[in-house]
Amino acid sequence: MTGGIGPVEPGDGTAPAPDSPRPRLHPRRPGGRPARRHERYRRPVLAAALALVTLAGAAHLYASRPQPPPAPPPPYPSQAVGLAYAGPVAVPSGAPVGVFGFAVLLSVRSGPPVTVTRLAQPYDGVTVTSSPTAPFQTKSHSARKIIVTLRVTQCEKAPRNAGLPFLDVTLRNARAMQTHSFILGPRYTEDLTQALEIACSDDSR
Repeated sequence: MTGGIGPVEPGDGTAPAPDSPRPRLHPRRPGGRPARRHERYRRPVLAAALALVTLAGAAHLYASRPQPPPAPPPPYPSQAVGLAYAGPVAVPSGAPVGVFGFAVLLSVRSGPPVTVTRLAQPYDGVTVTSSPTAPFQTKSHSARKIIVTLRVTQCEKAPRNAGLPFLDVTLRNARAMQTHSFILGPRYTEDLTQALEIACSDDSR
């Protein structure tokens, strides 16, 4: 009896089952609840970021725009005011001897309103008052008539022959306060000299 070892033959009904195919793994497609949630928030975030970028660009353009030049300062009051002699005026009846009245026209040519805070003259023996009484204001591009009254109180201190008499006027506007000496011209010189001669003709003061 001859024996041997060989491959085992399958018996009846014992054939091996064919290999069952393994399930193929497919990559997970985007979707599902996390994906929908991500998509829901992504668009508002992108819109907000775009709005911030646009706002930052607009702010930069606004900050870097050409700036208009600053407005020039208003003129000094002495540069904006003119004072002109308008002639003598009659003094009130009963006024003491040595009183001389005259009118001046003050005009404000430009800038803000100008206030006259004081009127004075250079002679120690002469006092000065005005109507209206200082302080008073004059608007721009307008004029005001001022009545100035001089009174001789001490003839020895008053000039008998006024050379270039002037009025010291203190002016104030939005920019500064200044005292300016206004020379009123030859007519004022002649009228003042005559008034001083009449007031001091008897040397009673």
